[in-house]
Amino acid sequence: MPHLENVVLCRESQVSTLQSLFGERHHFSFPSIFIYGHTASGKTYVTQTLLKTLELPHVFVNCVECFTVRLLLEQILNKLNHFSSSKDEFSSEITCETLNDFVRLFKQITKAENLKDQTVYIVLDKAEYLRDMEANLLPGFLRLQELTDRNVTVIFLSEIVWEKFRPNTGCFEPFVLYFPDYSIGNLQKILSHDHPPDYSADFYAAYINILLGVFYTVCRDLKELRHLAILNFPKYCEPVVKGEANERDTRKLWRNIEPHLKKAMQTVYLREISSSQWEKLQKDDTDPGQLKGIRGDTSIHSVN
Repeated sequence: MPHLENVVLCRESQVSTLQSLFGERHHFSFPSIFIYGHTASGKTYVTQTLLKTLELPHVFVNCVECFTVRLLLEQILNKLNHFSSSKDEFSSEITCETLNDFVRLFKQITKAENLKDQTVYIVLDKAEYLRDMEANLLPGFLRLQELTDRNVTVIFLSEIVWEKFRPNTGCFEPFVLYFPDYSIGNLQKILSHDHPPDYSADFYAAYINILLGVFYTVCRDLKELRHLAILNFPKYCEPVVKGEANERDTRKLWRNIEPHLKKAMQTVYLREISSSQWEKLQKDDTDPGQLKGIRGDTSIHSVN
């Protein structure tokens, strides 16, 4: 089993809290856990990595994809049935339309020998969309351990705070865990960890330092910054590849990459532009704002 600190960076406190809540696999865990934070703050990645690394039985469901009660409940049951050692009881796809049916079927599936003596985890990503579904669904998931008399924990992943999520009718209160935004130091450490094997860690860390110096004021989304780092790195190391500079010529490398980062500043967030479009931009002097759907109203910030 890999060490979690080598897999999940800059989230030691959250990982430690979740491990404490999970406890031993045969112990009853906390009935429900509500994890919230802005997009790209590591909620989904940390939760999935932790459950997979610890080899805990779990099902992961996205509430955007499962936009009706039936889709959501059936997805959970069918995924859980794949873990079950007694699949023959449900040889075909399980159908389920109500929470009452879900509770009954859930109890049947978790009678399986390989599930009955350990905690089963249900992870609901984009959980804020539950508020648009039937009124009894959220309270039911919060009390699922009580309703089923099974060792089950429901984990909610959301971008909004619990106070805006809580039903007006009152409900069982989950354990609430906050994932703060990554600091610039966190982003530097995480992005530098991705360095290509063909280049030294120090060389890539210097590149990430330049990238964050330019983009951190306008974009702190880890996914977008990672995308930016991948797209612009070939241009950064171009002088090294051509033999015009070595890895320590930071000033020359910066002068080479600066005009291209100015272009990139006009395409944040860069998911608005495909990699092939960006490569075309790098080769000519096309204004990024001319590409369909691209906004070009951001100014460049200097790097010290």
